[in-house]
Amino acid sequence: MSSLAGPRGATPVGRRSLDGMTFGIVPPYLLSRIAGLDTPEFQEAAVAARRTLGRDRELRAARLTFSIDTDDNLIAELSDAPDRTISDAHGAEALPGRVARREGDAPSADIAVDEAYDGLGATFALYSEVYGRNSIDGNGLALDGTVHYGTRYDNAFWNGERMVFGDGDGQVFGRFTSSFTVIGHELTHGVTQYTAGLVYRGQPGALNESISDVFGSLVEQYAKKQTVATASWLIGAGLFTKQVHGVALRSMKAPGTAYDDPRLGKDPQPADFAHYVETTDDEGGVHLNSGIPNRAFYLVAQRLGGHAWDRAGRIWYDTLLSGLRPSTDFAGFAAATVAAAAKRYGDSSAEVTAVRAGWTGVGVASDGAAHRA
Repeated sequence: MSSLAGPRGATPVGRRSLDGMTFGIVPPYLLSRIAGLDTPEFQEAAVAARRTLGRDRELRAARLTFSIDTDDNLIAELSDAPDRTISDAHGAEALPGRVARREGDAPSADIAVDEAYDGLGATFALYSEVYGRNSIDGNGLALDGTVHYGTRYDNAFWNGERMVFGDGDGQVFGRFTSSFTVIGHELTHGVTQYTAGLVYRGQPGALNESISDVFGSLVEQYAKKQTVATASWLIGAGLFTKQVHGVALRSMKAPGTAYDDPRLGKDPQPADFAHYVETTDDEGGVHLNSGIPNRAFYLVAQRLGGHAWDRAGRIWYDTLLSGLRPSTDFAGFAAATVAAAAKRYGDSSAEVTAVRAGWTGVGVASDGAAHRA
């Protein structure tokens, strides 16, 4: 989950705002489960989860590079580059905190500062080098982050202007800076904010979450040069401590299998539309039902093979820029991905076939005619 809400009041030109909304990478249903734990070994985690739930309810750069061509001419090129500033809240809940590392600075002595710096850079690299997008807004937006937010804060979020990271409670969760998928996920909420502006409720909200999972996973895959076959397809791998029986917050490959713990329960995500969860919790189940489009993307990427950021990721990115309605539902998004694949690769292409098969595999029609919310 993520926070798309910036400061209350006027919305800057070019920015889509969901004023008043606060979302983080950890789903509220999981935090609520942790908050209810009453065993001694998870006492601090329960307190931290309750505090986190309460807090959650309240809430441009270029690089000049030089090279020598074959005729010994000096070539100067201006290319996109991140502009990162990482601040340290020192356990307070006031933003931004004290600056700890700026763009180009050497690594610090604080692992959370350096992990945040690297994760912001990896996200910038995927969008810039693969999709030609200059930062989150497409116009070189500076990437700011704050670490050590709050006391044992069990979440990370994008607030419309910066990334904010908690340190976890040490019993259920560790540092939220440790995962590229988490950082890529949260910053992608910013990309969606500046492009499709999907309403954060019901099916559009689940798509919003899924898009963040898709590109969060691609940030990690691109940074590690993983193929479809070698990628883990896990979101938030390594966030849980060794006391938890689970590997991640979510699995795109197999929704519903990321964790199964006697105290936290079993991962409740559905993997197909037949098991879509109708609920009034979590803005209509946005974190639950995102498993459906997540698996659709995985099936497309699996069918196409190679690197998922290439064809599958490019189709999803094109779709984000295709003029989606903020209220777009699963079927509408599926139809838009088919149209995007056809526009880039041709109506009879393997890419169109793969996209249709992916949505069929999760029980969502790709002609836009069925499964309307």
